[in-house]
Amino acid sequence: MECVDSRRLTGPNLLWDRRGAVLDVRCDADRTDAVIEAWRRQVRRMLDAVGWQDEQICVRRFSTGASLAISAPRDGLYAATDINDWAWDAACEVLAGQPEPPLEPDAEGLRRTILEESSPPLMALQAAAQEHGLPLLSDDDAVSIGLGKGSRTWPVDALPSPADIDWTELRTIPLGLVTGTNGKTTSVRLMTALARSQGLTVGLSSTDWIAVDDDIIDLGDYSGPGGARQVLRDTRVDIAVLETARGGLLRRGLAVEQADAALITNVAAVHLGVFGVEDLASLADVKWVVSRALGERGCLILNAGDPLLVERARTYTGRLTWFSRDPDNPVLRAGLAAGHGACTVESGQIVYLEGDRRAPITAVDSIPITLGGAATHNVDNALGVAGLALALGLSIEAVGSGLQALRPEQNPGRCNLFNIGGARVIVDFAHNPHGLQAFLELGRNLSAERRLLIIGQAGDRSDDDIRSLVEVAARANPDRVLIKRMARYSRGRPDGEVARLIRETFLAAGTAPDKLVDEEDELEAVREALRWAQPGDLVIALVHEDRNAVLDFLTEQARDA
Repeated sequence: MECVDSRRLTGPNLLWDRRGAVLDVRCDADRTDAVIEAWRRQVRRMLDAVGWQDEQICVRRFSTGASLAISAPRDGLYAATDINDWAWDAACEVLAGQPEPPLEPDAEGLRRTILEESSPPLMALQAAAQEHGLPLLSDDDAVSIGLGKGSRTWPVDALPSPADIDWTELRTIPLGLVTGTNGKTTSVRLMTALARSQGLTVGLSSTDWIAVDDDIIDLGDYSGPGGARQVLRDTRVDIAVLETARGGLLRRGLAVEQADAALITNVAAVHLGVFGVEDLASLADVKWVVSRALGERGCLILNAGDPLLVERARTYTGRLTWFSRDPDNPVLRAGLAAGHGACTVESGQIVYLEGDRRAPITAVDSIPITLGGAATHNVDNALGVAGLALALGLSIEAVGSGLQALRPEQNPGRCNLFNIGGARVIVDFAHNPHGLQAFLELGRNLSAERRLLIIGQAGDRSDDDIRSLVEVAARANPDRVLIKRMARYSRGRPDGEVARLIRETFLAAGTAPDKLVDEEDELEAVREALRWAQPGDLVIALVHEDRNAVLDFLTEQARDA
């Protein structure tokens, strides 16, 4: 048995709504009960010894082990991880047949740790913020109360007294969360366009960057709590939309305890086996965490075609908006009958339905990122974002004009189309079977004499995950396949191993060997694709490693063609 990970939980999370610390441990299935009980006894001994008698314990089992959590005050999360680590070490000793370890002097050291970490000014601000019904965000460097234009932020070593704060200056702003397996980044970018159509200054966090309107504050993956806090503390922001990815939810939990609306795009197999999330049902539970921030007034926007989301919604008592391209989807119709809202397509028009209300928004073929409706996955994204925007208070007019405003080139790496010498190239970040299936459906919807696919995968995916991706690609029967090596994304695998596995899987699926070509890198694969392509051909390029270089190259080629 072993401890795989020990970390703080800073917000509502997969286990519960409390802050605290969690251990992910691996053990044989027949020892799980004994491991949990040994840890439970030791952690309770130490919690009582350090004066944390009121803190609670939570356990989540999975097939290869368990997550073992304790709650803790906001100003004691590092101490909580130390307590949890001590309890695990003590439990291991007991399970190995050694005597139960004494509490002292370790308890005395942990009491000192708790005292050193404690912050009475922070806890006073937390109590005052709760009394005023305002959110408080804290980290190692700063504390803020309120959101966006209604926020104020202080360094952790210079916190004010609640009596010295002008509480009339502090308020919230409309706040939306976006999660799901695919479509998150496109959805937050699209939501930004909608909010700007209403004249609002938008704060955005995503896997690509954090930004306020066109001001990109920093590049990188900011889909976790850190990026969210930076956006929500920016006093320029009128409305915020936060991409809320699986990794951040599992590592730390939600960045906020309250939001006005949340969109879950879909749930599909990706990154299974990490943090005890072993199957689709568990992954759906992770995505569902965003619903905990909505309370009674918030609205949850769900994909009516996703069976896992439909199942979880059966017991959900809050407000819902369903979305589906099919206006006769039975879940969508049942939701309308129950008084919920719906976004769907009728006669080529996106419409919002609720009760007797039918509000046309815009024609599907007027939304640039749908490529005239051929990109059906982006029709889904448009429907979900329309529901999110309306739940956040945007007008129908702003939603319609915003959907028409975002152009494919403003959504880099997501469904970008280039016309080069009579051939077409579409570029996308699709990196899992569900996303690739949607991208290949677009490829089928675009007429072409021949189709070439550029494909690769990062080395941190399992062999089964890589095979599943390739099997989806092989079923599309492309005329040529360029297998790109992604050296920077080998992530512990020997160089070339992933490309070899991709080739083997194509061959096992029946792809002719002469259709398969190995390429050293992503950009060279794109260059080779253009050398091969003739007028009327379609290049379907999965781009992950050198996105900016590929897009710049294709933009130059399209301009010079």
